[in-house]
Amino acid sequence: MGNSTIQVEVVYGTPKKQELLTVSVAEGIDVEQAIHESGILDIFPEIDLSVNNVGIWNRSVKLSEQVKDLDRIEIYRPLIADPKEVRKRRAEQAKADGRADKVTGGRVNPLRGNNKE
Repeated sequence: MGNSTIQVEVVYGTPKKQELLTVSVAEGIDVEQAIHESGILDIFPEIDLSVNNVGIWNRSVKLSEQVKDLDRIEIYRPLIADPKEVRKRRAEQAKADGRADKVTGGRVNPLRGNNKE
């Protein structure tokens, strides 16, 4: 390990602002140290590493995982809504609006309606 350095990217974004920072860090450091050294926490003070999940190249990792050269460390925002619940509510609304079959949940043919003769 010694004194060699590696390059990593640290990325985070909000709907209004995104940052991708390339930083040189000491070989053998972990994800949390790389995030701190990148300075991204100064740019986005709302990041809380005890709340926000992190990943490397779209693979969820622990803060203690060691980074490798050219890793892309991603800091994820918490979800504001559960995607499954959103789909469930949308499907229920489609049934109520007559756009989906009330039994199967499948789409209703607008030419035939929901009549089963």
